[in-house]
Amino acid sequence: MTKVAVIPARGGSKRIPRKNIRSFCGQPVIAYSIRAARESGLFDRVIVSTDDEEVAAVARGCGGETPFVRPAQLADDHTGTDAVVRHCLLWLAERGQPADCACCIYAAAPFIRIEDLHEGYRQLCATNKAFAFAITTFEFPLQRALRRRADGTVEAFWPEHSETRSQDLEHAWHDAGQFYWGKAQAFIDEVPAYSAASIGIPVPRYLVQDIDTPEDWTRAELMFEAMKRRALG
Repeated sequence: MTKVAVIPARGGSKRIPRKNIRSFCGQPVIAYSIRAARESGLFDRVIVSTDDEEVAAVARGCGGETPFVRPAQLADDHTGTDAVVRHCLLWLAERGQPADCACCIYAAAPFIRIEDLHEGYRQLCATNKAFAFAITTFEFPLQRALRRRADGTVEAFWPEHSETRSQDLEHAWHDAGQFYWGKAQAFIDEVPAYSAASIGIPVPRYLVQDIDTPEDWTRAELMFEAMKRRALG
């Protein structure tokens, strides 16, 4: 079975300029994703999909492949990662190199673990689902969420749960924003991932941090350094 990792890494990030190759704790942040994919031993190819030559050069220096330039129409703020993976899979198939499975790995995912990639692939095969991706729990009961009105006052989204004990509320999960295993045909056919076609792979909250703003970046580096210090004893 042919498996490819696809790492989307366009050059035009606006909230954090040059985000995908910015130094994160001493290395380009994309290096962590490329290394995890390569060291997992799961993939026949680790492909970085980018529209930017500087990003491509850094990716190649970290061990990733850049066999094509991503088309401009797939490199704007509105293009989803599924479309990027689909383009890569179709590009490979058109050249007689079809893949059976793909794993989309975000470029800014320094907390990704090799064991979670393995578990995702194992679950994808064992359940015969279309997708398997990392999820984690919300740290606060979703049912206790508040709405802030224009005048600064607040109200409960779900007032019926205002007095419900937190231990009696159902856990809510969210996408961890790390990796997305999928059958190649499911990506090509645009099967919705947020559906019964997917299996969730739980990862602990301390390994999950979106990196979309400068504040996110600072928080993620602090988390990463704290984990390194703990590992070193």
